[in-house]
Amino acid sequence: MENQSVAQKLEALVKLQSIDSKLDELKKLRGDLPDEVQDLEDEIEGYKTRQTRYETELKDIEEGNKKHKEGIKEAEKLIKKYTEQQKNVRNNREFDAITKEIELQELEIQICEKKIKEGKESVTDKKDEVEKTNTLVAERGEHLDNKKKELNDILAESQEEEKRLMAEREKAAKKIEDKLLKYYERLRTSLTNGLAVVRVVRGAAEGCNIVIPPQKIAEIREKKKIVIDEHSGRILADVDMDSLDEGDKPKSAKTPVIVPNRRKKVE
Repeated sequence: MENQSVAQKLEALVKLQSIDSKLDELKKLRGDLPDEVQDLEDEIEGYKTRQTRYETELKDIEEGNKKHKEGIKEAEKLIKKYTEQQKNVRNNREFDAITKEIELQELEIQICEKKIKEGKESVTDKKDEVEKTNTLVAERGEHLDNKKKELNDILAESQEEEKRLMAEREKAAKKIEDKLLKYYERLRTSLTNGLAVVRVVRGAAEGCNIVIPPQKIAEIREKKKIVIDEHSGRILADVDMDSLDEGDKPKSAKTPVIVPNRRKKVE
């Protein structure tokens, strides 16, 4: 590569750009499908996380209701016990104290019953949410399967072509010096259309349509140095002369015509 002429360097860059443009076209065939598939997978994963949370909450509610029911049973046992004790009290103070304990246990039952009722309502709501989430997972899952099939069909058609182009690209890249290759790669990343090496067509650089002065067009045609478009940074590799207007074509130097001096005859 050290002994490469500028023309050879430009030829290698043009080859690499051609391969990359073909790879770009294959990626365009996929369109937004890879992103759509990823978005659907993320969406479904979010629903599944929600389902797990609902299941945990349902379990907690059911455990709570179980404890509240046990609390009611315990309170009923105490009420029965205190009621029996009331029959054997010796004074009003003991009777009042036991009555207060009974009232506290009755209040405890009311609180537990209220919590159980709220828990049941919450369980119903959560189960409805679980059902809705299950429906969403099924719907989005079906949509995801269709998108995956569509993407896989496209990949199957282009896989061999992409593999071949990638092998060609690897060979083409090896023919370009590191500094120039890094510039090319960086430039391609920064450009929306990926055209880092272009021709001058109809007097303007491909990819950005910026008019190139005739003097610079002459430099590009000579291929004695690598010419960079000062506006876009693109490498200007060649000129389509057939597309240029006569006024835009670089003028070649003309050999001056010497007109001989004629002496007048002396009469």
